[in-house]
Amino acid sequence: MSAAKMIAEAAILEGKYVQAFPEFGAERAGAPITAYARLSDEPMELHSFIYKPDVVVVVDRTMASVKSTTAGLADDGSFVCNSGGTPSDLRTALGLDGNVKVCTVDATAIALKSLGKDIPNTPVLGALVKATRIVSVDSIERALAARFKGALQASNTDALRRGYEQVQVG
Repeated sequence: MSAAKMIAEAAILEGKYVQAFPEFGAERAGAPITAYARLSDEPMELHSFIYKPDVVVVVDRTMASVKSTTAGLADDGSFVCNSGGTPSDLRTALGLDGNVKVCTVDATAIALKSLGKDIPNTPVLGALVKATRIVSVDSIERALAARFKGALQASNTDALRRGYEQVQVG
């Protein structure tokens, strides 16, 4: 949910219209959730879940090879995943069509190095921005600066930049 909100905040800084909302399953600490962010250059009248996403982002690396994570992904969409593997290995494991852009980044390793904790949201956002250009990296940095201050802002900016630089696109 934090990553969806951060993309939405960056999009607002660019003058886009946004919606960001979660979908919860079993309500227990640590349970997987799905969060959506809908971005548009025009006002939106549609207010529903997203059934055919252009982009799917997987932050939890334990979900990397779960085929249901790509359900409904547009034929020419992008799949960005926290994974230490290669895009081609992930494409094969998930049976993704060659038209889907598959991107991997070891966001867990980056988070441990930059933040000292396994919180991979920010490096995954860096990878997402580089892979899709959905918003600019400068807008994400501005959104981070609005949320974090001091050393926490610096470490998150470092994690974002590392994710941006280290993403593998296939």
